[in-house]
Amino acid sequence: MKLASLFSGGKDSVYALYIMQQSGYDVGHLVSVFSENKYSYMYHTPNIFLVDMLSDALNIQLIKKATKGEKEKEIDDLKDVLKTLDIDGVVSGAIASTYQKTRIDKICTQLGIKSFTPLWRRKQVELIKEITGNGFEVIITGVSALGLDETWLGRKIDEECIKDLIVLNEKYKINVSGEGGEYETLVLDSPNFRKKLVIEDYEKIWEKDNGIMNIKKAILKEK
Repeated sequence: MKLASLFSGGKDSVYALYIMQQSGYDVGHLVSVFSENKYSYMYHTPNIFLVDMLSDALNIQLIKKATKGEKEKEIDDLKDVLKTLDIDGVVSGAIASTYQKTRIDKICTQLGIKSFTPLWRRKQVELIKEITGNGFEVIITGVSALGLDETWLGRKIDEECIKDLIVLNEKYKINVSGEGGEYETLVLDSPNFRKKLVIEDYEKIWEKDNGIMNIKKAILKEK
C-alpha cells in the first residue's frame, strides 16, 4: 500500500509517519501545505520552510502546495494536490481535532483512498512521553496559551518540560500535547532521520500573549 504523509515538521506529523513506517507501510511522499494565513484552521505555519530540509533528512520526496488559508477553501487545496498522486492512503498526525480529522477523512473518501490517523484519541501525557522516549528530539517553536510565555520558545520537550506542561494542564486546562494550538513544535532529530537538523540562528518574536521562535538559519548534519 502506497501512502503519502501530511507533513509540517512538527512532532505529531513526524511521529505519525514514523509509526506507519515501523508498521511496514511504504510512505513515498510527504505533503506540506504552505498557508498564507498564520491562523489557519488546518495547517501548521511556524518555520514551515524547513520541511525541505527535513524531507532530505528523511529521504522522502516532498510535495508542496500553497494556499491562501481561507477556511474550507484550504481543504480543496489539499485535495487538489493529493489527487495528483498515485497513492492508496494518507497519513495525518491528528490527535484530538475533529475539525481536521473529519475534513481529511472526507477528502480521502472522495478520492477513494484510506485515511490513517495512528495518533487519534491517544492519551496526551502517554503520547508525548512515548515520542520523547523513542528518541525524538523536539523543541517548542510557537506558544499561544495561558502559562506559556517567551521562555518556552526554543525549549526542548523532555521529562522536566512534560512535568511543567502537566502542571499547566491542571491549572489552565491546556492540552499537554498542544493539540488545541497551545504550542507548536519542530523535530530536530528522530530515529527515521538520516541527518539531524541543527539551528544556527533564530529570533524570538512576541506579540501580546503569543509568540514564535523564528528560525533564520539551520543546517543538516550527518548523524
